[in-house]
Amino acid sequence: MIVITTPTGQIGHQVLDNVLERGAPVRVLARDPSRLSPRVRERVEVVRGSLDDVGAVTEAFADAGGVFWLVPPTPTADSMRDRALEFTRTLCAAIGSQGVERLVYISALRGDGDAPGRHAPTSLIMDEMIEGTGVSCRALRMPAFMENLLQQIGPLKSQGVFFYPVSGDRRLPTCATRDVAATAARLLLDDSWSGRASVPILGPEDLSYDEMAQIMSEVLERPIRYQRVPGDAFKANLTRNGMSEGWAQGLVDLLADVDEGVYNAEPRTPHSSSPTTFRQWCEEVLKPAVLG
Repeated sequence: MIVITTPTGQIGHQVLDNVLERGAPVRVLARDPSRLSPRVRERVEVVRGSLDDVGAVTEAFADAGGVFWLVPPTPTADSMRDRALEFTRTLCAAIGSQGVERLVYISALRGDGDAPGRHAPTSLIMDEMIEGTGVSCRALRMPAFMENLLQQIGPLKSQGVFFYPVSGDRRLPTCATRDVAATAARLLLDDSWSGRASVPILGPEDLSYDEMAQIMSEVLERPIRYQRVPGDAFKANLTRNGMSEGWAQGLVDLLADVDEGVYNAEPRTPHSSSPTTFRQWCEEVLKPAVLG
């Protein structure tokens, strides 16, 4: 039995689709099962509950050969760190009681040595907690998702601009969620691996935000520019749109790490590169979103 959490989320639903294509038995943990399509509900077992409900998670993990786990964003939570560790404690309790064989989970790229980055201790603690259960696991480590740009559809449409508190000329890896989901599904369907390892997913190339703006201009056939903004202005915009002070500060801290090179610490190799180019993603995902 393969268990998939966040089955209606951006990554989770793609993992689910990929696994179902292979005909594997699947159980999903869903806070709102009505959001699952009728086609999916006919083919999976459903446990209703959220990822911080240890009872629901434990029920979902019964007889699990493989589990896909993702800490969902909670932009109204007071603390990004506290929320992530709360979910992880629930995960570890359910793994311990149900004897899960293999876990595939979303982690984070982080630096090493003397400058691990401000956000790195949270992912490091999460990894150590999970490893402490003894479960065989693969930690998928990613930079920013290309899909993050969909959060800026408004200014892209109205002003032809997108913005972050990051240097426009810093080249960074970025990946499409479809590639993350494909990697997760492949690992879930493979019962031959064991032990613990990290799996970086870096996309096919490093691009700066200025270079992304040029590609977006060509695909959208309209001028698009990138504008760097101060961290406090970026945070103020997030809180105006309903994000908590603590969560917004967590994002600003993460982007400060990005500007200092935390995403560049992972070496690019054929193994860590994933196939979807930024241009392809713009043509297939961004353009329909902007024009729609």
